[in-house]
Amino acid sequence: FSIPIEKRNDSQRMDLLRQMIRPFILRRTKEEVASDLPLLTEEIYYSEMTDEQNKYYEETKNFYRNKILQDIEEFGEKKSQLYILSGLMQLRQIANHPRLTNPDFEGESGKYKDVLETMQGIIQRGHKILIFSQFVRHLELFKEHFERSGTSFAYLIGKTIKRKEEIEEFRNNDKTQVFLISLKAGGTGLNLIESDYVFLLDPWWNPMIEDQAISRAHRIGQQNPVFAYRFISKGTVEEKIRLLQARKLKLFHDFIDGEPMGETSLTVDDVNMLFA
Repeated sequence: FSIPIEKRNDSQRMDLLRQMIRPFILRRTKEEVASDLPLLTEEIYYSEMTDEQNKYYEETKNFYRNKILQDIEEFGEKKSQLYILSGLMQLRQIANHPRLTNPDFEGESGKYKDVLETMQGIIQRGHKILIFSQFVRHLELFKEHFERSGTSFAYLIGKTIKRKEEIEEFRNNDKTQVFLISLKAGGTGLNLIESDYVFLLDPWWNPMIEDQAISRAHRIGQQNPVFAYRFISKGTVEEKIRLLQARKLKLFHDFIDGEPMGETSLTVDDVNMLFA
């Protein structure tokens, strides 16, 4: 089914597969369970990279693009997947802040500055914010900033030992208005309705994971409108990931209208698009 549907958009194969899996799917959406949830507003915040950041990004992109296309031609798509993902990982980290890949980088990051400025206005108005990233080092940059500035915050990653204490600190202390959370450690299973703003610092291949992160605040019991900001660095692979998300998500919704069945391997067409 995969090739006819993904490559040729074969409607007959799509209908057949839909009929085959229908008896095994039972799903209740959040909207069906809690139709009285408050308004959720989602926005994409596009950040301009600094000149130093852009130069570093372009150098890295050109290196990986040439190497990957050469490897695909020589070894094929499947055997090149690890190198493709390695290159994409580097570019995604640089789009956040070059210091994620090069601790000695002395320049600034456009996204980093935009996040801090946006955050400051929200904090001054008395709101609480959940800040999600896949990259622990990215969260550490903000953690270091808060420690220098004396800003109270909570912090939750996979290695956090006192998980419950961090959650209670954020929920019960009015002065703790920021919660830094790694996507894998806090994407599910948390009720954090004390917050009404959610920052997603970097796009994930699976958009459902992002939705689960937003649902930490937008859930039963929330009394306030919730605002979710996705931060994207302009002219980077992050914009391309958004395009891939939309394409893959359409297939998911065509069949199960919910949780994706897993990540899909990247093809040479995907590589050309991502590294263009």
